[in-house]
Amino acid sequence: MRMPRRGLVIQARTRWLLVGLALLFSLVLLMYLLECAPQTDSNGSLPGVVGESMGKEYYQALLQEQEEHYQNRATSLKRQIAQLKQELQEMSDKLKSLQEKKSPKVSGMNYQGTKEQTSNDLLEFLHSQIDKAEVSVGAKLPSEYGVIPFESFTSMKVFQLEMGLTRHPEEKPVRKDKRDELVEVIEAGLEVINNPDEEDGQDEDDGVGDRQLYSENDFIEGYYRTERDKGTQYELFYKKMDGMEYRHVTLFRPFGPLMKVKSETVDISRSIINIIVPLAGRTEAFAQFMQNFRDVCIHQDKRVHLTVVYFGQDGLSEVKSILESVARETDFHNYTLVSLNEEFNRGRGLDMGARAWEKGEVLMFFCDVDVYFTAEFLNSCRLNAEPGKKVFYPVVFSLYNPAIVYANQDIPPPVEQQLVHKKDSGFWRDFGFGMTCQYRTDFLTVGGFDLEVKGWGGEDVHLYRKYLHGDLMVIRTPVPGLFHLWHEKHCADELTPEQYRMCIQSKAMNEASHSHLGMLVFRDEIEAHLRKQAYRTNSEAVG
Repeated sequence: MRMPRRGLVIQARTRWLLVGLALLFSLVLLMYLLECAPQTDSNGSLPGVVGESMGKEYYQALLQEQEEHYQNRATSLKRQIAQLKQELQEMSDKLKSLQEKKSPKVSGMNYQGTKEQTSNDLLEFLHSQIDKAEVSVGAKLPSEYGVIPFESFTSMKVFQLEMGLTRHPEEKPVRKDKRDELVEVIEAGLEVINNPDEEDGQDEDDGVGDRQLYSENDFIEGYYRTERDKGTQYELFYKKMDGMEYRHVTLFRPFGPLMKVKSETVDISRSIINIIVPLAGRTEAFAQFMQNFRDVCIHQDKRVHLTVVYFGQDGLSEVKSILESVARETDFHNYTLVSLNEEFNRGRGLDMGARAWEKGEVLMFFCDVDVYFTAEFLNSCRLNAEPGKKVFYPVVFSLYNPAIVYANQDIPPPVEQQLVHKKDSGFWRDFGFGMTCQYRTDFLTVGGFDLEVKGWGGEDVHLYRKYLHGDLMVIRTPVPGLFHLWHEKHCADELTPEQYRMCIQSKAMNEASHSHLGMLVFRDEIEAHLRKQAYRTNSEAVG
């Protein structure tokens, strides 16, 4: 009887041991969940005064927004942990494979050496992906269609070129994976800035208390693009509310965890922009342009020089009068008026404007009289052009004909109220390369514009191709602060067949959206339908 009793005792002890292990595991799991769960602020109160107008839905929306923020943070941390675990597993598998190939028995010293070699091989591969991608230097491309454009984003919105029939030029990231990706990237940039290493140029003796820490609220804007065989590049910009220094962080995800490429401080406080505008006639448009210039450049930015290159004599006195009036009223004298008594040539005008500057190196913004820009765009211009390294080719948001867009109103709203990114209000002008920010030395080095191009269009594409065929990096991305205002376009008979085709294409695309053009095409059919409906309604009322 002793043997069975001892067996029962061992069996009972084993059972209790398993129960204890299960309880211990449950306790550890509970502690983990409590640790990873987002904390709520029990002392916080909802803003505003409780009233009938607010309603239950308002507070639910606020709570949901806070909940989504913490969930995004927790999800980002969990995803990074999962990525690290996956990397460790892959490295272990690779190490095991190497061990099996070399010898079934590996000493401790050889094991450690093999492990380090595996880690070095992995890092070497990831860095080779960065070297292959167009991150630090430009790539020579065959045509203007070869460049991979960036898409720009803020903490709330994404500005995208590829829209199709369902996406919008400006929208919040709908897919959860895209939201999580951008949140992770912004947080990774903050980690790089707030915890710099030696290669970032920060002084090791500076303590955390002496160093300015950045938060999510300091994120200004970012750009990203994906090279399908290499990875995704992110350009991130952060700035304190009361400062002029920007922190620029470049990250690259080589189809794996994010890798830091560089982190630097960009001081744009002394960066002057020479805004060059070629013009012939169109004095009313110039007066409107100068109103925007006064508000943005003189009152806000205060670091610009204006160069107007005017062709012909008709309207020249009016342009001089407008410039002198602005100078008297604002005490602004940083402008140059170049007069050319010849036929209008945009490339010739911009080339003359660039060469008229006699104070050495300067950042130039090639602009048109129909372009509306913001102070934020001028800073984007400064941040994305660098002498000898990169030029900035922003994609302009081109507004449709306001008479069609706002046909249901008595008169179109003021220009400032038309500046919205909607499918029926405009489109990203991704076939236009006329608006650009580049340094004077880079412009002169590539040879400037092809001055043989006459009349409308073509000169900007030739210059763009020169940069694509060279070593400079071309930053191509839609920007929210740059608009092309609609104006009547005339395609002259003197244009070459290629120029005339481009002009007509531009004219058609500038007029209205697909849906609005469709309404115009079927206008007679719609009006006939409305008349029938009105007749039926009147007949039923009489009957």
